Amino acid sequence: LSVLLGLLVPAHAIRSPDCGGILTPSGLSYCKSRPLISHPVSRERQQLLPSVQISSVKVTELLLSLIPDTGLRLSIEVDFGASPAPSSTKQMRLSVLANLQVEMTAEGNLELVTSACKSTVEETQSTGETQRSACGKSSSSEEDKKTSVQKICSEVSKLLLSPNELLISLTAQFPVTPSCQVQYQPLAAPVFSDQGITISLQTTFQVAGVAIPLPVSPVPFSMPEPASPSPSHITLAFSEHYYISFLSALEISGAFNMTIPVSRATEQGKSREYTFMGSLFQEDLPVVLQAVFRSSPRVVLEEDKAALKIFLTVHVGEGLSSFQSFLSVNVDISTGLLLSVADTRMIISAAVIDDIEISLAASNVGPVPAALLEELFLPTIRKEIPAQINVVLNEGLFLPHISSFTYTDVSITIHKDYVLVTCNLELQAKSA
Repeated sequence: LSVLLGLLVPAHAIRSPDCGGILTPSGLSYCKSRPLISHPVSRERQQLLPSVQISSVKVTELLLSLIPDTGLRLSIEVDFGASPAPSSTKQMRLSVLANLQVEMTAEGNLELVTSACKSTVEETQSTGETQRSACGKSSSSEEDKKTSVQKICSEVSKLLLSPNELLISLTAQFPVTPSCQVQYQPLAAPVFSDQGITISLQTTFQVAGVAIPLPVSPVPFSMPEPASPSPSHITLAFSEHYYISFLSALEISGAFNMTIPVSRATEQGKSREYTFMGSLFQEDLPVVLQAVFRSSPRVVLEEDKAALKIFLTVHVGEGLSSFQSFLSVNVDISTGLLLSVADTRMIISAAVIDDIEISLAASNVGPVPAALLEELFLPTIRKEIPAQINVVLNEGLFLPHISSFTYTDVSITIHKDYVLVTCNLELQAKSA
């Protein structure tokens, strides 16, 4: 039994979320109002009511509300001009009430679907007299009414085509480096509550089109419960494991491999160093450092503080095209992490080094005192390694988002084991 559990637990953990988001009621209201729905009726829509000819349509009200534990309720009021006879025109109002749910497709995408739909039509006569009937009962047969209901609810489903295209963009692949991509996969249909729409996501990385193995999170992550209703449009949460996976993917893809030239010493301080270097080569050759990770980097999240711990092996060699290492040192670095958001990217930066340890790993030139190792290489390592790591990190990591929307008014809070990002949504204007 213990062997079976040992096999099952990792498999379950692989499907655990490492990030997620809550679209608040304010965010839902913003999404449904951008862009405003108001357009002329198409030829197909002119046949919604068989007994009349519809000349124009304008949506006067569109409400989208949360139904806890169920989904959404869509309410639409539409004013349109109708010509029941060649010489007459009347104004009519169509009211549609539809329940919407979000389902998972076989491809792993989220999709809005209509679970129930009801419609009524209010006809306003030229004298001001108003009659209400279900889908034009006063001017059409019962069969026409049923046909009209089906067509109207079919049109409601067509209204969902555009938001469903946006939902598909959530699972698009986003570039991390030229050879590495990130993708966010929903693990289940969203949960609807008074606080908003909560979705759990799993992050996967691909290098050259092949999914790469990442560390398994020791603790399954779940979206933290909001302490109070948020005035922001959306709250994103990222686990400690999310950042470890990101850095591991960069390391596996080779993005952190570094080649660093060693600066020559000054006249005052070069005697001891040159004596050491001169004993290795018959001629004066440039010395370079090649740094590789000897184990995966770690991220530690505490209240209001994020730390990065990296474990490197730095090979020291002469700088000809055929690099030959004559010395290897282990370097352990601890540094703070700075987090910010620009558009839809999280920008990560390594701050000033808090702690650094250097020790001899291997030597082809005999024993080298620790003090000499630090004197020779520590200034270069302290300066160049964070700088080169930041060249990679500062490119940023695309956050979960749907196309056409970006994040504004961002606030980042670091907690133990996770990071919260509260922000507003902003629809980007389409270029002409």
